[in-house]
Amino acid sequence: MTQFYDARGNIYGVISPQALREAGIDLPASAAQCASSRQIWSRAAITLCCDWPECQRPANSKSHRSDGLLIGPFQASPPFEVLIVNTDGSLAERSGNGLTIFSEFLAAQGWMAEQGALLRVHHDKGEPVETSVKPAEVEGVRGFWLDLGQPVFGPDAVDASWTPTVGFNGRDVSAVQPLVQLDPSWAHSQFVRIGNPHCVTLLSDKGALPDNQQMRESPLSEGLTRIAYAMPAGAGQPCPAGVNLQWAAREATQRIVAWVFERGEGPTASSGTSASAVASAAWRVGWVTGGAVHVVMPGGTAPILLEEVHGELLRVSLFGTARLIV
Repeated sequence: MTQFYDARGNIYGVISPQALREAGIDLPASAAQCASSRQIWSRAAITLCCDWPECQRPANSKSHRSDGLLIGPFQASPPFEVLIVNTDGSLAERSGNGLTIFSEFLAAQGWMAEQGALLRVHHDKGEPVETSVKPAEVEGVRGFWLDLGQPVFGPDAVDASWTPTVGFNGRDVSAVQPLVQLDPSWAHSQFVRIGNPHCVTLLSDKGALPDNQQMRESPLSEGLTRIAYAMPAGAGQPCPAGVNLQWAAREATQRIVAWVFERGEGPTASSGTSASAVASAAWRVGWVTGGAVHVVMPGGTAPILLEEVHGELLRVSLFGTARLIV
């Protein structure tokens, strides 16, 4: 019923709306109706599709076999509508790895045209978010370029409450007090919205980056959850709708290392929109220039293309590939 795909260590289940209804989930007819009523059905869908069967759950694994669930398409022609459900039942506005997986699923069904397609993500935080996808091959690897559009920077872009401005590498960034309270070295953060809201904390030493094991341990885990998750799971501070957290350090020319703590999920091996936000934040503070940028995460390296014109970052594109695992 549910098919699972892997994209750089990020695993999502994919299921059609009709299959969910046949399994007993009371899913409304349209993607928009599903998004507005997600509190009624989303947790049941996650339990049905993403929980480990007790006899199959590996030792020391997370309680879910995937990082989320993709429900769609709601029609057999573009624009293809889809829901991205986090394992806590909330909806995401965009997921780079998730949309790469959904594109691979569409291609396997014969629905992805050579010229690509438009994907439309419905959620409960505002208007649907659209992403143009085009099949491509990079360095001999078949996958998809996702056009993520133009990033927006600063606290207003992510609806963050007031945060003091500090200097970093000659640029203005934010000092996010809940992060600074967890670790005084986390004093320089760049807010970025690229479909989803992100907070990229910039570190001068890649050895100081927190890894996933550290982020799963108390009390750090609880502190990050309060920041990243919206209420009631978290505190939604400084962003009431929650925010994805990244920590980044420059490794080499046009190459950034990053770790990710996602709202609605927690520590994760990789995230396409997080990688795109990291590349955008690195451009903002002068770590990288326009052109090809590589963001290295535990699950793999994400190729990013930054299109810069006259000192303005106009477009961010993400290349991704996915494989069916179940």
